[in-house]
Amino acid sequence: MVKTTRKQREALFKVFQRDFPGWLTPTTRYAGDGPCPHCGQGQVIVKVPSLQYRRFRKKVQPFFGDDCVMVPFAGMWLGIETDGYTHS
Repeated sequence: MVKTTRKQREALFKVFQRDFPGWLTPTTRYAGDGPCPHCGQGQVIVKVPSLQYRRFRKKVQPFFGDDCVMVPFAGMWLGIETDGYTHS
């Protein structure tokens, strides 16, 4: 994993939340075995996103020449400087 500053990690988490806005508030789904308290069709199971934050942070690449890290996001590369300023 690339060494980052606290400001860069905060900016990376904000970028991560753009992809997964419900990451902090997990959604629920229903399985077919057991009664559901709401609809009686299945039991409640907590759903987790397919891409966790640590796996997202592993996508971060160092940018040679500057104190900046790069991360792919929405078909482009975002650069995050040491002070947390994010630019494309």
